[in-house]
Amino acid sequence: MTGALKRTYFTLLAPAGLGLIVLQCANGLDLFAIRGAKFIPVIAPLVFVLSVLFAVALPVLLRTLFAHKNRNQIRTSEVDLIQFERRLIYIISISPYLALTACLLELPLFYTAGTALAALYAVYYYYPSQKRIQFDRRIFRVR
Repeated sequence: MTGALKRTYFTLLAPAGLGLIVLQCANGLDLFAIRGAKFIPVIAPLVFVLSVLFAVALPVLLRTLFAHKNRNQIRTSEVDLIQFERRLIYIISISPYLALTACLLELPLFYTAGTALAALYAVYYYYPSQKRIQFDRRIFRVR
């Protein structure tokens, strides 16, 4: 179970990580840059808010809805837990791509840093480790 979730996790997040590395290398070598775009004042707060939404708010909402759905059940099936964890990984994987967008568009430092911190939080906290999966199995009474 953990292996399949880790495979999904890395499959979704590897392109964003590689994109950030390539973008930083390209910026360091001054290969290209998007500067002076007129739409940035509108886009910067939107990217930041969406990043926090996908990194913090939606995972909490998804977890609450899953717990509410299973509140009257004695046991939760392992298939339901895997689907829940996979859905959670899909949601949090959007935040690193928003961080990539913030770096690509060279948004103001506040918004770029906030977006990057939200992405780091999502990537770190929702990593499908054995310990976290066991904790979720215990909370949701999966046997």
